[in-house]
Amino acid sequence: MGAGDQFLISGQEVAKHNSRESCWIIVHGGSKIILKYAGKDATQEYEPIHPPDAITKNLAPEKHLGPVDPNTVQKVEVVISDKDKARQERMSGRPPLDEILNLHDFEAIGKLVMPEKAWAYYSSAADDEITNRENHLAYHRVWFRPRVLRDVSQVDWSTTILGQKSSMPLYITATALGKLGHPDGELNLTRAAAKHGVIQMIPTLSSCSFDELVDAAQPGQVQFLQLYVQRDRKITQQLVQHAEKRGIKGLFITVDAPQLGRREKDMRMKFEDEDPSEMSRSGTSNIDRSQGAARAISSFIDPSLNWGDLDWFKSITRMPLILKGVQCWEDALEAYDRGLAGVVLSNHGGRQLDFAPSGIEVLVEVVKKLRKKRGVKFPNDKFQLFVDGGVRRATDVLKAIALGATAVGVGRPFLYAFSAYGQDGVEKALRILHDEFEMNMRLIGAKTIQDVVPSMVDASNLKSHVVAVPGDRLYNSNYESLQHARLRDLKAKL
Repeated sequence: MGAGDQFLISGQEVAKHNSRESCWIIVHGGSKIILKYAGKDATQEYEPIHPPDAITKNLAPEKHLGPVDPNTVQKVEVVISDKDKARQERMSGRPPLDEILNLHDFEAIGKLVMPEKAWAYYSSAADDEITNRENHLAYHRVWFRPRVLRDVSQVDWSTTILGQKSSMPLYITATALGKLGHPDGELNLTRAAAKHGVIQMIPTLSSCSFDELVDAAQPGQVQFLQLYVQRDRKITQQLVQHAEKRGIKGLFITVDAPQLGRREKDMRMKFEDEDPSEMSRSGTSNIDRSQGAARAISSFIDPSLNWGDLDWFKSITRMPLILKGVQCWEDALEAYDRGLAGVVLSNHGGRQLDFAPSGIEVLVEVVKKLRKKRGVKFPNDKFQLFVDGGVRRATDVLKAIALGATAVGVGRPFLYAFSAYGQDGVEKALRILHDEFEMNMRLIGAKTIQDVVPSMVDASNLKSHVVAVPGDRLYNSNYESLQHARLRDLKAKL
């Protein structure tokens, strides 16, 4: 064997190590999935929820035994179930992209063709999902006051976000586990964002690795990073400083998730998937698996994160610092006083605290209170306000801009777009928004984003949560109500 040769481990040797005392797996690996596939090739089960460098970063080098002879491996047999066959048939029945007219359409098709686990994870929200619906409904309580007889032959909705150019006043906000919906995961977003001049916020919990997404960016393409702060601050520091070296232009620190909310659609999907007897056999039955995929991937988040930690963040990076998940004016004021670059007025897409206010409602109180207490006017280059949650139309974005936001984060619609149509779906979604901006800028009488001012909207009913407005048929047809516990394998009486 030459000096450059590597000894190949046989599949038979791997297969011998299938116990808790000595467990080898092959992945391109907590412990339940490893034991389930002990002695086998678990790549297909592992990849959708782990970045490709998860093993190399988190497993000590001495635990890396070496390459395996692929011709000798016992692979996990992939059995296409009747359910999956039916889903593949539905995929073949998708309408062509030119029949997709709005972001609601992507959600409708995605709901039909996505794997059930992906739909449950992406669409789920906290408790009764009141806040999830309120995020969208709140925009219906803001009405335009259009101006007429203005020269709108040329309209321009481009803007700058944290000093970075964007073709429109929105960014692709961070959402986890992209590969649950599509094999390319978040790469679909990176590539589409490059073509359409929008900014992608890379999630801490992406299925693709951070470097994979940065490497896929085009020269000059702007990316932000969403950060979950870990208990081990050395790991957090390494990630932040690595991101800065790679050219990330803004650090969005998530502050609304000291504990993950109960997302019952996700939890029920997890409940149906698990085999209690297998857990008992493996000795892991004492592990709480009631929280679904969300809990499984996020138990490392540090609940002790507090205002005092922000000075530490300033000491380790020069990137603009933005708090993601601010839900009242008092905390926005605190962030302003501490010299941060901005805040995202967000309730985590309705996935954390049910009955948290919508971002657009918080926006109005933040603008009012910071002007009164600090004399700050918005939009403001030195302290920028962002909003996310519930956005489905360019009109939603324009309402937020009129009320003082610099830009708006859009998340789930792009997940549904790539789950149904891959990168082409995301590009189509961005073209739809582009067309909606052009039309609506003209119809409200605004030539540029600077012309979208508070007098163009009436938000006087925003805090009235019982005001009657016409129903949103498109949104409601996609929204899937929470289910009760039910008997297994029995059809309903009615």
